[in-house]
Amino acid sequence: MSWTMLIQTDYLAAADPVASAMTETSSSLSVLDLTLKGGWLMIPILLLSILTVYIFFERYFAIKKAAKEDQSFMNRVKEFIHDGKIDSAMRLAESTDTPVSRMIEVGITRIGRPINDVNSAIENVGRLEVYKLERGLATLAASAAIAPMLGFLGTVLGMIKAFFDMANAGSNIDVALLSNGIYTAMVTTAAGLIVGIPAYFFYNILVSKIETVVFILETRASEFMDLLNEPVK
Repeated sequence: MSWTMLIQTDYLAAADPVASAMTETSSSLSVLDLTLKGGWLMIPILLLSILTVYIFFERYFAIKKAAKEDQSFMNRVKEFIHDGKIDSAMRLAESTDTPVSRMIEVGITRIGRPINDVNSAIENVGRLEVYKLERGLATLAASAAIAPMLGFLGTVLGMIKAFFDMANAGSNIDVALLSNGIYTAMVTTAAGLIVGIPAYFFYNILVSKIETVVFILETRASEFMDLLNEPVK
């Protein structure tokens, strides 16, 4: 056996324990361990993540329900009004639980009054329905902004801790000594972005869906007003 082979054998024998130790260390670092290393700032970030998910799904299904339309609703309302069956049109609107039906219901109750009064009443109900759908969106937008800011705050605090430990260590600087501060800095930043980016994405999805509902409300309001403005045959 040559000297080269002996050196390679000794090197591999010495390197294997180190590699296995590094593997064990990396495999034992779980998500919970990382969360704990982030410090107390992980608590508000975690609460923001729970709030973000709750608001998104609660608003998503509420807006999805509001966007559903009964295609025959407006046709039946038109038929009743053309036939002079105002009470039937009112009962139909009362029995239908949608933003459009509530808006048309108010319009039906104003039939006989000046057109401007009817239009104002319908617009007020439409704005109220949109306001109901937008409930919680401001909080979702705040989560999208606050979560990364908390993460950056953790970065600053972590680096301050790391430099403080470095200053106190003097010439005995060790990587392990700085690890706590660096962990806090990196973990909180990652956690803040993990919460903030989806929150911003969720906010824009909900805004887009609300715009669809607004378009539907405006369209049905225009149809109803055109119905009242039709010349009497």
